[in-house]
Amino acid sequence: MKKLWLILLLLPVVLTVNAQSKKAKAKSDKTITTNIQAHIQYLASDKLEGRRAGSAGELLAMQYISNMFEKYKLSPKGDNGFIQEFEISEGKGFSSPDNFFSVNGEKLESKTDYYPLSFSANMAVKGSVSPMLREENQIWFWNVADVLDDNKKNPHFDMLNAVKEEAQKDAKKGAKALIVYNSSSAADNILFDKKDTSDAVAIPVIYLTETGTQKYFSDPTNIYDIDLNVNLAVDNRKAHNVIGYLNFNAPNTVVIGAHYDHLGYGEDGNSLDGEGQIHNGADDNASGTAALMELARLLYNTKAHNNNYLFIAFSGEELGLLGSKYWLQHPTVSVNMNYMINMDMIGRYDSARKLEIGGYGTSPTWSDVFQTATDPNLVVKFDSSGSGPSDHSAFYHDSIPVLFFFTNAEPDYHKATDDADKINYKDETEIIDYIVNIINTTNDKGKLAFLQTKDPEMRSMSLPVTLGVMPDYGYTGSGLRIDGVSKGKTAERIGLKAGDILLQLGDYKFVDIQTYMQALQHFKKGDKTTLRISRNGNEMSFDVQF
Repeated sequence: MKKLWLILLLLPVVLTVNAQSKKAKAKSDKTITTNIQAHIQYLASDKLEGRRAGSAGELLAMQYISNMFEKYKLSPKGDNGFIQEFEISEGKGFSSPDNFFSVNGEKLESKTDYYPLSFSANMAVKGSVSPMLREENQIWFWNVADVLDDNKKNPHFDMLNAVKEEAQKDAKKGAKALIVYNSSSAADNILFDKKDTSDAVAIPVIYLTETGTQKYFSDPTNIYDIDLNVNLAVDNRKAHNVIGYLNFNAPNTVVIGAHYDHLGYGEDGNSLDGEGQIHNGADDNASGTAALMELARLLYNTKAHNNNYLFIAFSGEELGLLGSKYWLQHPTVSVNMNYMINMDMIGRYDSARKLEIGGYGTSPTWSDVFQTATDPNLVVKFDSSGSGPSDHSAFYHDSIPVLFFFTNAEPDYHKATDDADKINYKDETEIIDYIVNIINTTNDKGKLAFLQTKDPEMRSMSLPVTLGVMPDYGYTGSGLRIDGVSKGKTAERIGLKAGDILLQLGDYKFVDIQTYMQALQHFKKGDKTTLRISRNGNEMSFDVQF
């Protein structure tokens, strides 16, 4: 009876405390929601023109984040205040209006209808010509169909080298430009390789795609008025990481990161709806950047003082984790990293797609943490792997435990329609609360042990078949270098290893991740083919069955 009376006496106190706690959370959440809404609406506004790394819009975003870090009393830990500048060297590029190709007054679409080749001369040329004729001091055409047929059984034949040799030979004979096309259905592997550093030939060299050939040169006996200009330029630009530090003089430091760059106008070829429109990137990744700034504000008053907190807004992620890899290679502050939290696309939560938390397997401590740190308002899916196409992958490969927060891809991914009005601000607020809970839970865990995990396959697009490899998203050479292979998949069965550079699959060569995925589109389950790779400078071939 006494126990019952004691419970009844304490019940109003408990109810009052719970009510006060709920009221305090509601007030805090309202502030978080208001702040992230303001952050995202600015970062994803047309004024910033898509925040392409190295652009004027990126500089505006950089300054905004720096101002917030200063407002929230972080210590500047860049090379220049909060800023760490790094160079993006993207090799050769071609863009309008410096490059154009018109036929009978009608302008062709670059990349869709044609593209210059990487060894082309920079030059403007005009002429009235027939594809069937080769007159001195005129534009010449070359159909590679016969050459492909003659060499279809030659494993050492390289079509791109053959084009270069043809251009050099034709220039000596009097051609002032060479237009290359392929009337056959055979793969010609004539690609634009932006990493090509070889010397240019003496004349412009243009490749007509199948679309361009059929649309503009359907009759090879006609006379066509051609006006073209090639101006290939090495694209080097300055990008900027933004780094702030919250120092509690603890032995270990938690790195909290998000990339703030996006696609600009789609100039880099990584949008899914082409270039020309502003890609505001509200979810990808103004949402994660807004959370980064809010966590800086919230953790300034944290009682979890057993870790310091390093906040990094990365640039260059959309070009291959360039900012995170650069910071790891050139750290601006010496800290003993405990673990890394990465937030990339956390603004479109719904219970069907769930909140995905990657990196669960990168430390044995995470299982203990997530037994305590839960959120009944969120449906969570855990992923063991520490790798993936975002900045946490760079830290994982540096043997740092990671967590990757992601509300999964949506229909506006890498499209101009990824706008601020589609963000779920209420549930992003809940995700930020959850991350604070996780950070508080790790406060007494000391330095977390690191575990290596199984690498996932590529998630960038739906593919009919896969090899089961994890790409090195920061690789800047020609081909596709892999960070690892998935257990039990084709790549492991045939003996591929981390560091291998994939070069050609069957008839299809590739020079980067995008052309690798295009090559995979030509195969289906059960197909057999040959994979050519480079390992430690030596070329090797493997038989593959999907």
